[in-house]
Amino acid sequence: MAFNFGGATSNPAATLTAPGFGAATTTTAAPATGFSFGSTNTGTFGGFGTTTTTAAAPGATFSFAPPATGSLFGNTQNKGFGFPTGLSTGTAAGTSGFGTGTGLGATSLGGFGGFNIQQTQQQQGGLFGQQAGQNQSTQLYQQVTALSAPTLLGDERDSILAKWNQLQAYWGTGKGYYSNNNPPVEFNQENPFCRFKAVGYSCIPMSKDEDGLVVLILNKKEADVRAQQQQLVESLHKILGNNQTLTVNVEGVKALSNDQTEVIIYLVERSPNGTSKRIPASTLFSYLEQTNIKAQLTQIGVAMSVTRTELSPAQLKQLLQNAPAGVDPIIWEQAKVDNPDPEKLIPVPMVGFKELLRRLQIQEQMTKQHQTRVDIISNDISELQKNQATTVAKIAQYKRKLMDLSHRVLQVLIKQEIQRKSGYAIQVDEEHLRVQLDTIQSELNAPTQFKGRLNELMSQIRMQNHFGAVRSEERYSVDADLLREIRQHLKQQQEGLSHLISVIKDDLEDIKLIEHGLSDSGHMRGGILS
Repeated sequence: MAFNFGGATSNPAATLTAPGFGAATTTTAAPATGFSFGSTNTGTFGGFGTTTTTAAAPGATFSFAPPATGSLFGNTQNKGFGFPTGLSTGTAAGTSGFGTGTGLGATSLGGFGGFNIQQTQQQQGGLFGQQAGQNQSTQLYQQVTALSAPTLLGDERDSILAKWNQLQAYWGTGKGYYSNNNPPVEFNQENPFCRFKAVGYSCIPMSKDEDGLVVLILNKKEADVRAQQQQLVESLHKILGNNQTLTVNVEGVKALSNDQTEVIIYLVERSPNGTSKRIPASTLFSYLEQTNIKAQLTQIGVAMSVTRTELSPAQLKQLLQNAPAGVDPIIWEQAKVDNPDPEKLIPVPMVGFKELLRRLQIQEQMTKQHQTRVDIISNDISELQKNQATTVAKIAQYKRKLMDLSHRVLQVLIKQEIQRKSGYAIQVDEEHLRVQLDTIQSELNAPTQFKGRLNELMSQIRMQNHFGAVRSEERYSVDADLLREIRQHLKQQQEGLSHLISVIKDDLEDIKLIEHGLSDSGHMRGGILS
């Protein structure tokens, strides 16, 4: 009972590997742009449970509030890659998304619990602690027992209970009872037996921390955000402490599903000597994640904030080496092999119909945006074609005008030269020019030269035009069936005329007989009278 996630689609750019219970099925789905599955070029990790230690850049000369306790960015804070808008709906605290916090560590900072990349490791025994491994083994043993050999009732009903537990495990919801002495096993979509999961691909973020790009997700429509963009910038500036050396800039605005809007911002600090620099994304994100600042952001409609920074090679390698929680390592390895562009794309697990629906909605939204852009480009091309036709016509008009002006200038020069040379004898060079002109004129007027050939061509053109006019007279072509009907009709008419002629001949003969009889009777009467 393997589950095919999405089936074959028309976009084979990304491959989804659906894990089955004992079998692997591969399907295709549209590639995601950005780690938020709708972003362009860059995406955000943060739901991978990454713990990074971020401090203020050395020599930072600013703060978002009066320096009563020092720079607000000087504190060391742990944060993830940022991926709350990607594949999970959880915040930076708590375990959510595609993992249960038992994939690569015991604590998940949001997003994928199976991706707990830690730069500052404080756990003893590596990422896989002994206690975490024992918990995983115990949980897996309980799940297998609930699916194969429950001992709750002690009779044949346990087999029915095992099938029911298998159905719940495949579906990814419910509780599996297997023993009177132990609590039931909680089945969720992250359990290894869940059928409704697949692996897709998302773009690897490419922007650097120095670019300072931070994404704000607003619970407003794109049109409203664009109309109130200036007010949003002013509100963000107030939240940042009304510092005159700081400027809030909007990099881009893009619509998301569920009437949300993505706004990409960055902060520029101007020093007194006139130089300016961007605030690092990690610094700005750390400030926006403070509790009091998040409350102010919520008041202006900001649902969450995410950084967009690229991963280091070590982080990317560690992320790819370990399969997420609930995903078969074989399926994960196959997804890495089937990656259409390992340099730009990274495999991302998808669990449950909600995630599939979300990606479908984002794909439809991106398709609409692409269609809108194509329509705009098509309109621009049509406008450019019209402008090109107008420009070509103007160029031809200007060429004719230039030719006329050249002739007029030449006539003016001729008249001016005649007036200037009036009263002077013809010079030697002018005589040579006159001889050359006479020679050219004689060559043109020669019967076998240019003028004669030109006259011959003109006569041929007139003849062709005449014959063309004669040939262009209307001619009709009759269909074969219609021609056959006409022939049949004419034949019938001919037969009718022949019959009419024969009737007329018979009548004429009868008239002649009557006349002959009348003439004979007249002669007989005359003889009797005489």
